[in-house]
Amino acid sequence: MKWEAVIFDWAGTTVDYGCFAPVQAFIEVFKEHGIEPTMEETRKPMGMLKREHIRTMLGMNRIHQEFVRIYGREPEDRDVDAMHDRFTEKLLKVLDQFSEPKEYVLETVEKLRNAGIKIGSTTGYTDEMMEVVTREAKKAGYEPDCLFTPDSTWQMGRPYPYMIFRNIDALKVSAANRVLKVGDTISDIKEARNAGVTAVGIVEGSSEMGLTKAEWDALSEAEQYEKAMKVEARYREAGADHVIADIRGVLKLIGLEH
Repeated sequence: MKWEAVIFDWAGTTVDYGCFAPVQAFIEVFKEHGIEPTMEETRKPMGMLKREHIRTMLGMNRIHQEFVRIYGREPEDRDVDAMHDRFTEKLLKVLDQFSEPKEYVLETVEKLRNAGIKIGSTTGYTDEMMEVVTREAKKAGYEPDCLFTPDSTWQMGRPYPYMIFRNIDALKVSAANRVLKVGDTISDIKEARNAGVTAVGIVEGSSEMGLTKAEWDALSEAEQYEKAMKVEARYREAGADHVIADIRGVLKLIGLEH
């Protein structure tokens, strides 16, 4: 079999349907600083190291202008640090409520392991955040073979490829072209492309889709199709090799199901 490993993202891919835990924390932090970011502005950098996510948002034209108008100066590193500290504080309070594995994750991972496929993972969360997520996910039955955060790659998270490289090393994979990387953000796709592995975007329950399970289920088939096509187009534009509806699509990609 060609494939030796699948490296999954966490929030929005394997846990936290819709990737809502960090979104709400980012919005609240910016509101505390007098700026009300839109959902689109908040989600655009999703998947990045959280400090860089904040820095990227502060660099967005509208948010940047608002900051300068309110504070009479340019955003500085101290602002990023202060906002990141508040973000971390807020996120750690709610993460345990957003660590439930998404639908089909447990059975898909079991089938992959039964076929001899190793399971890796990367994230935009820190080690401290992932202590909560991994603990709760493990209780629910999900535990990958390894996990690397930006804390283990000199704070060089996505779109840098280093977390994937650490996975490849830890899992003893023979070549990058034997790895699938599955994620729910543009940053995930860029991370995979930069690492030379196969990039796979997941649609349902993704940060790119940005809907709760109830909101998705409430859509008509035509509406679901339209929204899914828009998400797929963004993944493809970023360089995705494949786009799958949900995590079961991985089984088809590697030839375990037809």
